[in-house]
Amino acid sequence: MIINNLIDTIDARLLELIQRDFPLAHRPFDEIAARLSISSIDAISRTSRLKSQGIIRQISAIFNSSALGYSSVLVAFRVGDGYLENVAAAVCANPGVSHCYSRSDDFNLWFTLTLSPESDLGREIAGLASLDGVQSHMILPALKVYKIGLFLKLTDDAIGPVSWTITQPTRHELTNLDRAVVLALQQDIPIIEEPFARIADHAGLQEDIVFQRANAYKADGTMRRFAAVLRHGQAGYKANAMVCWQVDSEKIDEVGEQFAQNPHVSHCYERAQYPNWPYSLYTMVHCLDDQELDQIIYKLAEICGGCDHRVLKTVKEYKKTRVVYFR
Repeated sequence: MIINNLIDTIDARLLELIQRDFPLAHRPFDEIAARLSISSIDAISRTSRLKSQGIIRQISAIFNSSALGYSSVLVAFRVGDGYLENVAAAVCANPGVSHCYSRSDDFNLWFTLTLSPESDLGREIAGLASLDGVQSHMILPALKVYKIGLFLKLTDDAIGPVSWTITQPTRHELTNLDRAVVLALQQDIPIIEEPFARIADHAGLQEDIVFQRANAYKADGTMRRFAAVLRHGQAGYKANAMVCWQVDSEKIDEVGEQFAQNPHVSHCYERAQYPNWPYSLYTMVHCLDDQELDQIIYKLAEICGGCDHRVLKTVKEYKKTRVVYFR
């Protein structure tokens, strides 16, 4: 199975490998090359081409916001006719907004807002909600995370990560060195033989210190992983939707854990409910096409016993980027 005619089997295996975990090593492409039985020059050339083709979005650290003292929340706006583009532009201009999409629902604009400890989350949301055209809004904090992390299967024999372990990191005081290392690790690495030496040098740090701290962050859950994120559409996954499920509280853990095992589900959260929005479990589902998407949603509905659900397909992506910590 190669679902994109721009890539061959080695490209696909490379993309699967670096989605799981990009090597934290002085010469990471040597390790990638060894695992693929190709030369390091070929590994660099392929990665560079896949980046220029737009299939690879970024290769950098994926941090746990709460471990760094940040607060993150999903927000939904109901925006009136004729106002959506202007409201979306204003929302995306906020540096704390990392993801923003229009979706097929009365609540037609959804975004993630992540702010530092000294920021006032409620006041920031209120300011955005006061924009012309915003008729109502919901604030939907995550109450529990069952799965977070998109892995796009590109070959028939790929099993992917069975799961990316969700750990609750221990909060600790971050030093100036920690902040400098986090700033360095969240950069999109250059596709060269020694990328970490380059980013360490630019940050005024020693490469060994960057690796030491990075491995410590992985061990305690501050960093979920260091990996590539792909543009799912360019990689061949043309259909996706956020599906909101109305699940009884006594069943939500059982259903959430089963949903999380489906490889098409990239994110699964329990979130707050509203009287006019009784959905408690949220899944992001990624598929090759709309037919497969409908099939996967049907299978998920069977798991929860046909529970009421709402399918919000992505209409337009306005913004998708990593949160920049310690800006």
